[in-house]
Amino acid sequence: MASISKYHWLAGLASQSLTPDQVEIITDTQAYRERLLAMINQATHRIYIAALYLQEDSAGSEVLHALYQAKQRQPDLDIQIMVDYHRAQRGLIGKGPQVGNDQFYRDTAAQYPDVSIGIYGVPVKNREWAGVLHLKGFVIDDVVVYSGASINDVYLGVGGRYRYDRYHLINNAGLAESLLGFMRDELIASPAVVSLLQEPVPGPKTLRREIKTLKHRLSRARYHMAGQTGTQGLRVFPLLGLGRQGNLLNRTIVRLLKSAEREVFICTPYFNLPSQLTQSIGRMLKQGIKVTIVVGDKTANDFYIKPDEPFSPVGALPYLYEQNLKRFAKRHQRHIDQGLLNLQLWWHNDNSYHLKGIQVDDDAYLLTGNNLNPRAWALDLENGLLITDPDAELKTRFDQERACILEHTKRVANHNDLEGVQEYPAPVAKLLRRLSRVKADLLLKRLL
Repeated sequence: MASISKYHWLAGLASQSLTPDQVEIITDTQAYRERLLAMINQATHRIYIAALYLQEDSAGSEVLHALYQAKQRQPDLDIQIMVDYHRAQRGLIGKGPQVGNDQFYRDTAAQYPDVSIGIYGVPVKNREWAGVLHLKGFVIDDVVVYSGASINDVYLGVGGRYRYDRYHLINNAGLAESLLGFMRDELIASPAVVSLLQEPVPGPKTLRREIKTLKHRLSRARYHMAGQTGTQGLRVFPLLGLGRQGNLLNRTIVRLLKSAEREVFICTPYFNLPSQLTQSIGRMLKQGIKVTIVVGDKTANDFYIKPDEPFSPVGALPYLYEQNLKRFAKRHQRHIDQGLLNLQLWWHNDNSYHLKGIQVDDDAYLLTGNNLNPRAWALDLENGLLITDPDAELKTRFDQERACILEHTKRVANHNDLEGVQEYPAPVAKLLRRLSRVKADLLLKRLL
């Protein structure tokens, strides 16, 4: 059990009290897809969606058509979709020339001439490499659907493959209104945020001043809840973060780790931790606190290219992450041997891994889309929901989710269990050596 004062530092932050029956955890990708579609079909007054992207494929089309059809049935239904401005106007990295998803949005809208929903591009920065909309959370009526998953075939398990993520539903009107209010008042209302249904879509040069103003506002923005503060009982704290300075989400993550007394459980898809987190983990291990980190095997990375397929430079990224993990494991081999540090590699057939989040002891759970890497720490607009549970009312449910996460993992017993550069395919090894020689790998780690 947590003491009342353990999370006293959260006092003053906007929060909502919860009851256990308001929190639901889904542990299966297919079940999440079915539930999401059912909620869209049953919505009565509002659907607000924030995602990195909504892809032109079978799953993306199914979701977008479901939204238009829900609006047809309920003309008063308020439906607004926000995606990253830059990501919406390009194709997939490493897949050659492609039309962006924005054309798909316009083509779909043309099939429903009497139905109006909003689809907006949010430019967090002037260039995609400098920062994107990485905000998570759908609001459907009074339910917050929180997942790191965007909307496409692999994230929703369509076509035989899935990208494993976390899926949480919180049925709380105050939390829903807080997340929706931010999307409505800080994003849609901004002159920098443009409709992707109108052509031509203004370019970033045209929007330069508006984007600068939006970035400034977002770096200081907070979720608001009227008269709701406190740290006692089961509560949820919505958190925002953009940039290095004054980033509430980053600051909360660091304080959360400092609060650990026995055990910390961390999920991250790309092992590229910011220095603040590696230092925090080192301190916890020295204090005898058990740390488990679940990361995808390089073959479960969404950028992985099989050795028998044509090589693209982006295919070196999973190997770069593995080398980060190997160095980290070597540095902490003593803690691995002692059983204090458990590095768990996730792998399941041809599927990929995209889990994020932190659990501290059995009384705090951070749900987030934050990849816990330098890019998330400094460049992208991120958010998270911190649930504090001093009486362990949700422990059984999170234990079950944790068991599902660990089901397809294996423990790294020694840093030599991880391959070295000399064992990589020749094109990968050649590129990594070249990057290291000119120190470009250091720059990549800050941007990817």
